[in-house]
Amino acid sequence: MEFSEHIKTANVEDVVLRRPFYQPTKGTLCVTGHHLIFSNRGGDSARPFLLLLRNIDAIEKSVENLLGYSRLFSSTGQSQRPSVSSGTITLKCKDLCVLQLDIPGMEECLNIASSIESLSSLETVSEMYPFFYRPPFLSLQDQWGLSSTEQHYAQMKEIHDGWRVSQVNRDYSVSPSYPPAVIVPHSIDDETLVKAARFRQGGRFPVLCYYHRETGTVIMRSSQPLSGANRKRCREDELLLQAVIDGSELGYIIDTRSSQQAQQARMTGGGFESKSCYRGWKRLHRQLEKGKVLQESLIKLVEACGDQSHSVDRWLSKLENSKWLSHVQTALSTAGLVAECVERDGHSVLVHGSEGTDTSLLVSSLAQLILDPDSRTLAGFLGLLEREWVQAGHPFQQRCAHSAYSHVRLRHEAPVFVLLLDCVWQLARQFPLAMGFSEPLLLRLAKEVYASDYGTFLCNSDQERCVTGVKERTHCLFQSLLRANERQHYSNPLYERTELAIWPSIQPPSLQLWKGLFLQWTDDALHLVEAQKVIQNLVSQCHRPLNEKVENTDG
Repeated sequence: MEFSEHIKTANVEDVVLRRPFYQPTKGTLCVTGHHLIFSNRGGDSARPFLLLLRNIDAIEKSVENLLGYSRLFSSTGQSQRPSVSSGTITLKCKDLCVLQLDIPGMEECLNIASSIESLSSLETVSEMYPFFYRPPFLSLQDQWGLSSTEQHYAQMKEIHDGWRVSQVNRDYSVSPSYPPAVIVPHSIDDETLVKAARFRQGGRFPVLCYYHRETGTVIMRSSQPLSGANRKRCREDELLLQAVIDGSELGYIIDTRSSQQAQQARMTGGGFESKSCYRGWKRLHRQLEKGKVLQESLIKLVEACGDQSHSVDRWLSKLENSKWLSHVQTALSTAGLVAECVERDGHSVLVHGSEGTDTSLLVSSLAQLILDPDSRTLAGFLGLLEREWVQAGHPFQQRCAHSAYSHVRLRHEAPVFVLLLDCVWQLARQFPLAMGFSEPLLLRLAKEVYASDYGTFLCNSDQERCVTGVKERTHCLFQSLLRANERQHYSNPLYERTELAIWPSIQPPSLQLWKGLFLQWTDDALHLVEAQKVIQNLVSQCHRPLNEKVENTDG
């Protein structure tokens, strides 16, 4: 179906746009295949307002008469029909912005609303805007991602004796959600990996995601074993994990489910690693919520933040009832436990929940940020997201189909990636000098994951991106963010590299609501943004003479 077939009315004059931080403006509204374009009457210098339709989470419309029914009667004695009608469309966006369009004409209003509803919910990946976006500063001939598994492995020369790159999943037949190449123990051949994959949900057998140089220990991740009610065993899976701790006394399995949930999973074919079968491994349970529970938590939080009529006590009560900060606390606590096992205790760790595509990635990513200074640079952080989320098979299209406003509740939705960004913001707030990137980068990512010009967050796996041609026909967000002018905007001017681990405090007073995200469309947020710009300019001016002095000294 062509985009034009979805558009019932393409242009409407005399539309009034109401949006945060701006006075109501009258102008022309245009509906295209991927955008709403609003052009005001401010002359040639006035820039049009563009809204990516994919960013729209919910549409609310109302139609009413402007003049009402006339009390005058015609010569026939019948009341006259109203001559003017109008409608209001409220657009609630996935980036939490709420817009209002006042449209003259009942039919035009209903047509515009119908067009938006249809175009904002296109499900065919190849019809989405990243396949049509062609910025002049990027080329489709450029490398799509930042790094491959092979390139990442080549940079870690210290692991070459004990670990290798396996191409066992090159055709995605072993695990549809894994990338073609993974890093595994050197002593484990591909045949063993294939058999171990059959024993793990979705074929997600244990793979390396982090190597700690000082202790020689590692963080691995996987999905749950398929032991089932009959407590089935897999010698190859046991051999794989034994190879990880060969010569060590102990390894830890951090299960992101409660003990009860893990037991219940056995009734449906899942399960956990038995202590008697996996000698040398100790299992710990740290329950992290996902799915519907996490989605409902975000909805309640956004509802609380969007209601300005509550008293302070009522607002704090609703904030607490959302339990969002409890999810932040649990995620940081579990990541801290993993990091502590690796650095302080010198033990390797395997992280998994059930599917291994959500909380496992969340915990492994945060643990690496705590431990690894390379992951805390701008390029390093984007590389971490690429490895641990994009390449590792987080199902972005399912999880981020809707945000907090949608009236549709899909089974697979969950803001796990937004939770990660919130946890990273908490780390950056507690350690303002340790991160090479700034809050605007996290806010940009929180927006892009739901609606983007780029193909980075399209699809649910690397295999799907290959099938749909994402890497050949769209541009990579991470590549764009590392361009010189983007780097300047998203870099932390106060950054000072430290080789030490950064251990977050998870006490309630140490965790705060991320105002930059959840209160970004309030008047107070506008003042904060202006203050941050002033601070950034001051810091940049202070650093410039120092940098020039260093350059002159080097010369």
